Amino acid sequence: MHEEKQSFETKLEQAKTILENLSDPELSLEEGMKKYQEGIAILKEATQMLEEAKLTYTKLQEKEVLA
Repeated sequence: MHEEKQSFETKLEQAKTILENLSDPELSLEEGMKKYQEGIAILKEATQMLEEAKLTYTKLQEKEVLA
């Protein structure tokens, strides 16, 4: 199954939702750990997207200076 690439904003919303879920006092330790790991993975993906955007921006700025 092909997974559609999610936007940076969508990933941040997902991380926010997970953080809210982690605040639930009835959440078991096991479920909490799963949610935490899921949140960390999402934030890593979002960070990578941000780094790629910064690299693209830098390249565009360099082209602008050289033009």
